[in-house]
Amino acid sequence: MTNQWLKINSKRNLPIGVFDSGLGGLTVVKQLIRQLPREQIIYFGDTARVPYGNKSAETVQKFSLQIANFLAARGVKMIVVACNTASSFALEMLQTRFDLPVIGVIEPGVRSALVASPGKKIGVIGTTGTINSGKYIHLLLAADSSAEVFTQACPLFVPLVEEGWEASPITEMVAREYLQKLSPQIDTLILGCTHYPIIKNVIQKVVDGNIRIIDTAVETANQVRQILTQYALLSDLQKPPKHQYYVSDLPQKFEEIAERFLGEPIVNVERVHSEDLF
Repeated sequence: MTNQWLKINSKRNLPIGVFDSGLGGLTVVKQLIRQLPREQIIYFGDTARVPYGNKSAETVQKFSLQIANFLAARGVKMIVVACNTASSFALEMLQTRFDLPVIGVIEPGVRSALVASPGKKIGVIGTTGTINSGKYIHLLLAADSSAEVFTQACPLFVPLVEEGWEASPITEMVAREYLQKLSPQIDTLILGCTHYPIIKNVIQKVVDGNIRIIDTAVETANQVRQILTQYALLSDLQKPPKHQYYVSDLPQKFEEIAERFLGEPIVNVERVHSEDLF
């Protein structure tokens, strides 16, 4: 964090920018709304180019920079990279490019897991791209070299969530298949994909009941609140904020799924063609 960020403390009522490769980042938005009800949010979901997990680091960095520029042009006071893949590949680059706080979803979960884990036996589940990046392993071991880290890619969770099958027996069956070998090795489990909080109850059901589940959406919102408090950037708006949602494709589908993710109707969904991003 640079001292230049302190210069924006007169802009406390500007919105928070949040972006993801698609819809999963809405779980972060939900927690931000819950913890910071006065904050306005501008969300960008790159639904035309999702998923990011099967793309190169260079491509993810390019897309992330385009979206961050889009949000910065709308006067946000902070950017939340609500995508594990983008947090893995593009976060440090974005932090050097912008004179405002930029945080991802990985470090908040890592810190919380190390505090919560009694035996430092930590599991991480995520998309194939996130797991293959090795970012969670690197950060966990850098913070505590005594930790043991066990990872499992769970690529089917995202389509199951987006289909609305979070209560389906199929989802529970898939979860058991993914987690049956991981569960006995760990005492704490990081949900390393922002879709996964939607099926947190299913995951908790199929793992050992004593395993602590780390919801990175919750932990990321906690960090946003801490940073805004530290730098006197908490909004003091008295009227309920009007959130704005942008997508690069299929706004109607986004709206339908977003209402299920957030548990409330949404408005102000606008399409921005990805080729118009700069």
